[in-house]
Amino acid sequence: MAWIKQLKVVIVLIVLAGIATACSISYKFNASTIDYTKVKTIAFENFPNRSVGFVWGPMESMFNTALQDIYMQQTRLKQVKRGGDLQLSGEITNYDALNKGVGSDGYSSMVELRMTVKVNFVNNSNPTENINGQQFSASREYNANQQLSAVQDELVSQMIKEIVEQIFNATLANW
Repeated sequence: MAWIKQLKVVIVLIVLAGIATACSISYKFNASTIDYTKVKTIAFENFPNRSVGFVWGPMESMFNTALQDIYMQQTRLKQVKRGGDLQLSGEITNYDALNKGVGSDGYSSMVELRMTVKVNFVNNSNPTENINGQQFSASREYNANQQLSAVQDELVSQMIKEIVEQIFNATLANW
């Protein structure tokens, strides 16, 4: 009877060894699909603020820093000044506010702050993934009783984060 127990253990070990050698599990928490054997570098051009609406000085540097940070933190790509395997360029095309709701007094009660960025993406190893002039947008609402200057920093940071994630997903996630 002891030999039956030993046989069961041996069979279980053989099955587990077969499963372990036949299967491989791969986890990608950021959903990027980069073939690091072909793609090693990325180049960023400055995204200037060419908004037809408002121009807020800090926005341009906040956006450019956030865009570079997401690629550097979530990939193993090396940043180069020019000629990267991947290249990102574009511009901030719109930053404005729109009155959303009207209160019983006839004045605006909510304001929607909007931001739009146009992106060009070049993948030198796979040109079918190139993006030419795609627009990415985000918006946030705030109470019209508040001054824009009081909420602008936080709302712009939130919109930039959302747009940067949209760009990252469109260029590298391929889903």
